[in-house]
Amino acid sequence: MNDRNSSNDFQPIIPASQSLPEITVKALILGVLLSVVLAGANAYLGLFAGMTVSASIPAAVISMGVLSLFKKHNILENNIVQTAASSGESLAAGVIFTLPALVLMGYWTTFPWVWVTLIAGLGGLIGVLFTIILRRALIIEGKLLYPEGIATAEVLKSGEEGGSAVWYIAIAGLIGAFFKLCETGFHFWAATLEGARRMFGSIFYFGSNLSPALVSVGYIVGLNISVLVFSGGFLSWVICIPIYYALNGAPPGDFTSATDIAYEIWSEKVRYIGVGCMVVGGLWALVSLKSAITKGIRAGLNAYSGSQDGTAIDRTERDVPTKWVFILLAASMVPLYAYYLIVIKGVAITLFLTIFMLIAAALFSAVAGYMAGLVGSSNNPISGVTIATILSTSLLLLVMMGAGHGEGPAAAILVGAVVCCAAAISGDTLQDLKAGYLLGATPYKQQIMEVVGTLSAALVMAPVLLLLLKAYGFGEPTAAHPNPLTAPQATLMASVAEGVFTGDLPWDMILIGALIGVGIISFDKYLERRGSSFRAPILAVAVGIYLPIELSTPIFIGGLISYFLRRRSRKFTGLPNFSKLKSKSDQAGLLFASGLITGEAIVGILMAIPIVISGNANVLALMDSPLGGWPGLVLLLLVCYILFKAAANHYRKKTSEVT
Repeated sequence: MNDRNSSNDFQPIIPASQSLPEITVKALILGVLLSVVLAGANAYLGLFAGMTVSASIPAAVISMGVLSLFKKHNILENNIVQTAASSGESLAAGVIFTLPALVLMGYWTTFPWVWVTLIAGLGGLIGVLFTIILRRALIIEGKLLYPEGIATAEVLKSGEEGGSAVWYIAIAGLIGAFFKLCETGFHFWAATLEGARRMFGSIFYFGSNLSPALVSVGYIVGLNISVLVFSGGFLSWVICIPIYYALNGAPPGDFTSATDIAYEIWSEKVRYIGVGCMVVGGLWALVSLKSAITKGIRAGLNAYSGSQDGTAIDRTERDVPTKWVFILLAASMVPLYAYYLIVIKGVAITLFLTIFMLIAAALFSAVAGYMAGLVGSSNNPISGVTIATILSTSLLLLVMMGAGHGEGPAAAILVGAVVCCAAAISGDTLQDLKAGYLLGATPYKQQIMEVVGTLSAALVMAPVLLLLLKAYGFGEPTAAHPNPLTAPQATLMASVAEGVFTGDLPWDMILIGALIGVGIISFDKYLERRGSSFRAPILAVAVGIYLPIELSTPIFIGGLISYFLRRRSRKFTGLPNFSKLKSKSDQAGLLFASGLITGEAIVGILMAIPIVISGNANVLALMDSPLGGWPGLVLLLLVCYILFKAAANHYRKKTSEVT
């Protein structure tokens, strides 16, 4: 890779010979607060949409805005704040993809604070510890791009614009909050515009959620990924469901509408095609990255063992000492072993499971860290590696314990939860360390703040999950919760773990998904050989298959907005400093999109408080029944226009400055 930011002779903004305050009292407090807030917001988004987004750039902008109020502040202090803050949103992804499965399975009826904090905190800690070993190998010697790390560094370097940039997040946050309050709180309009019909001997469904947050997710991940997610949804809902209905007819049950039939076919059969894709994707990630990861770990360990000979180490190369890494890893195994023992009640099996969990966490943390360097944290294959972990753990426990052991599925989920948290934190930590490498930060101080941010977020995950569970419910609609948070990953994890032990997994659908996955991988390799800028990572398609298409559609719309903005900007390619102009435009749109997500998510959490207190899901409703989806559609199109104009106008302003 020829990127200047990745070369070994690159000189950071702050040289190693210069030392600036990094971990200060105000940075520590702000970092912890942002970690907690962003963790809650991303937990809501993930349970709602099945996807999470990186919060490094919004955290950096908020940090610049707040710290600018103080007389003394610096760029490395801002970097420390975003390091802690982004770890919170990453941990949320690991938690909400797995632990709600225990409630869906009936193993938990609530979210016990001690155990949720233990699993989330130690899983995240394990992820941070493994990245300490990988930092030099992947960031410096591996020369991986880490796109969000580079983008965060660029935002921090343009810190003099922090005050104006904060307004993008603030205004968009108010818009997203108002939209969510009117839709879900006041019930002015329906959350989804959808319809299904029987015709030509089959059934056809299409729909779209009317959420600005989902449009923003598509804008952030870009057209390539959003097209793949929508393609997976199209394959699942427009092709596979009609074929299944034509061959097998309606599933057994009392259904009142064609929409209900379509959802039943998807829930019980078709979404398992996504499981097959996920498993193949996770295994493919391991196989394709095996040599690179092995080489990277070996290089990192050699580098750290060489540092013990007394040679002076530059400030910008100092990591947490290796001996402490292994001490903390060993210490983290003790409480996890104790909890697994409570669940399984077998010393030998528990010991085996704990060792297997540590090995899986090490492998998949390396995979996630490497993939984050290629495609970014938002596109990391966390779901794929977690499903692969849960499926393999379930099969091992089935062999060792038998099908009659009721705690088997729960044990598999608990192993997957630790691995998922570790993998999620691994990708985020390396993005942050990449930003620090470019800026001239001190690695061990960033690593300390990663731990602080992770543990801070872990402390609040159980209350946030419990609040959302009581207010909205998870999974399938019920009389008490007619519009639940779908929690698609957690629902899928529960189905896989239970299906292995009960023998109810639709292996034919999983096999079809695996074959489709092989085809997607082959297609992606073909695109790679052609040097195509469009790629087809298998896990993006698999996500679309097991998401309701109503969620994939607005994500696709967001990707289109991002594409047309970039297409419109091509006329400026002849201007000087065009790459910087494009970065500024992307930054403006990214911040506005992040604000929409944050505003909607925070209001979603805040609305849960009066709902839980009153016990009435419609406590804020101002209308007995919504007006339908059309008012929401009109307003959503207006929000899309504002998002486009926010980025385009900022682009035009920057263009006039250089001309």
